Amino acid sequence: MSNHTPHSKVVITCALTGNLTKPEQSPYLPITPAQIADSAIAASRAGAAVVHIHVRDPKTGRPSMELELYRETMERIRARVPELIINLTTGPGGRFVPSDDDPRVAGPGTTLMKPELRVEHIAALRPDIATLDLNTMNSGAEVVINTPRNIRRIAERIRAVGALPEIELFDSGDCHLARDLIADGTLVGPGLFSLVLGVKYGFSATPETMMYGRNLLPDGAVWSGFGIGRAEFPMVAQAWLLGGHVRVGMEDNLYLAKGVLAESNAALVARAVEILRCLGAEPATPAEARAAFGLS
Repeated sequence: MSNHTPHSKVVITCALTGNLTKPEQSPYLPITPAQIADSAIAASRAGAAVVHIHVRDPKTGRPSMELELYRETMERIRARVPELIINLTTGPGGRFVPSDDDPRVAGPGTTLMKPELRVEHIAALRPDIATLDLNTMNSGAEVVINTPRNIRRIAERIRAVGALPEIELFDSGDCHLARDLIADGTLVGPGLFSLVLGVKYGFSATPETMMYGRNLLPDGAVWSGFGIGRAEFPMVAQAWLLGGHVRVGMEDNLYLAKGVLAESNAALVARAVEILRCLGAEPATPAEARAAFGLS
């Protein structure tokens, strides 16, 4: 099946709070498990079939990998919208900041941890989908490190619990690595992919770049494309035109328009639905998204 044909039913993923967005940037950013779950449910009602979840320390608002925060968030969502597809991150734990005195030594801000610790919540909670970041790249003044060896260890544990890996691609080298991981059996093809556009030093958020990234995917792959910041809504239209699904949410963008903060994730989803309907498409239901992604 081609991955180049626009869908009549488009899967919308809502990335609710993320890892890098700061609470001081928006008073509407969900922080606590209750806030994140409420935001997920509202996003679902607005048209999202998938919610992508990070959690945060309720006291500080800073990113967290605390298992019980993930558990509470998932339980709150499952109790109210059991059909909603839950996608949990495994991204945190790959950031390295060299110290000023010795670049071999980690400095403040480093989050590097054993791959097994990055997937403890996946093994315990068994979400529908778990992200798998393939990027090793500059990220601002820091570096994100995901070596092929560690990626294989994370992928093995995601697959062992029956979660579907969503393979996150930040630049063209990630696409080539993904093909190697399918070829050696680490991943099962043709795969579920997400093209991340607009992160500085990665894929730029342009039509040409999205087409290039899509063309590097295996034939028959299912994919989404999304843009960071002001590229979010233009990339909704672009992903659909190129045969992909879409993602929006406060992890990626806080604004409905220049200078206008989105008051909820649901508002961002509603804008994506509006764009897609203007193009002649409709948001997929969770059941339709499960069929599109090959989920039981």
